[in-house]
Amino acid sequence: MEDLNSDILGFKLLFIVNVDWFFISHRLPIAKEALNKGYKVTIACKFTEHRKYLEDMGFDLIEVPFSRSGGGVFSELKVLKKVKQVLDIVKPDIVHAITIKPVLYTGLALKSTKSNVPFVAAISGLGYVFTADSLRAKFTRFIASVFYKVALSQEFKRVIFQNTSDEAILTRVAKLDSNDKVLIKGSGADLSVYNFKPENLNKAPKVAMACRLLKEKGVYQYIEAAKVVKASHPDVEFLLIGTPDLENPNTVKQTEIEQWVNEGIINYLGHRNDIPDVFSESNIVCLPSFYGEGVPKVLIEAAACGRAIVTTNNPGCRDAVIEGKTGLTVPVRDSIKLAEALIQLIDNTNLRLNMGQQARKFAEQEFDVNSVVDKHLEIYSSILARCEQ
Repeated sequence: MEDLNSDILGFKLLFIVNVDWFFISHRLPIAKEALNKGYKVTIACKFTEHRKYLEDMGFDLIEVPFSRSGGGVFSELKVLKKVKQVLDIVKPDIVHAITIKPVLYTGLALKSTKSNVPFVAAISGLGYVFTADSLRAKFTRFIASVFYKVALSQEFKRVIFQNTSDEAILTRVAKLDSNDKVLIKGSGADLSVYNFKPENLNKAPKVAMACRLLKEKGVYQYIEAAKVVKASHPDVEFLLIGTPDLENPNTVKQTEIEQWVNEGIINYLGHRNDIPDVFSESNIVCLPSFYGEGVPKVLIEAAACGRAIVTTNNPGCRDAVIEGKTGLTVPVRDSIKLAEALIQLIDNTNLRLNMGQQARKFAEQEFDVNSVVDKHLEIYSSILARCEQ
């Protein structure tokens, strides 16, 4: 272990997050640097096949059976009880909860113990309930607002937002003041891994979409837009990367993917570990999401690779681009506007190439993972200092 800091040596940092693969994808660099600085780091989450990978890095691990699809009332109460047990066992000096359910359950557990443990709550998107207008959404919004108000009432806290829309909503709901919150746009990208390579202009254009294959990520709009584009530009190749999320009721079905492939609409690549190469071999990256996003990591990675982006004006998505400079945004659920934006970039090579170059500069300014890690460690230090005063 190197670069030990005597001020925080041995401080116990507890991460509470929904599942191990999300933690590895979005927060691992922060945890590794905290460990390197001398924190004793525990990760509490649902583990899949990545447990040993994390264990071998030196983290302490505790299983918490979070369900991402939502369970019954009694199973959720068991999870809440387990979170409280984890707090009792670890006795952390600081808790960092990530995503909706861990943030709410950790905040509620801290309130139930009347503990003043410093609490860092990372809001990675608020989901659909704060934007939808259906009767069910309004009812769920009322309940969620009550829970957020209680969960974020901890005396020593810092709420990390990824976009200004989520910040405005929860500032109002939980009555946060300026010292309680900070805006960090996404979880960052390693700019040495997601590096810039010039487009290959000798091949037919490729459009790439990579995500969990959910309805709300805009997969169906992508398919419909691909049909429109290929009607006038049949040589354009549309790539779909990712896998169905079988725990989510809104997953795209494998049979639908096979049908799109058989119809010649897309080439399906499935799960890939070489996204930097996939993006570098593409000309445009597309994410027509209407999901409750923070700032989509895939768009950060696309910008880092220097690729023009076409996404929606959904909160979080629009925060990943500079409109007209690094990409184009279109209304949500509008496959025709999506197709028009894609055709604009396919037909105008100079515009697309310039957007890619500007996107890389934007990523260097806003999305460098090293900067994101430093900001989190500063948050830990400052909230611990406040607590000790």
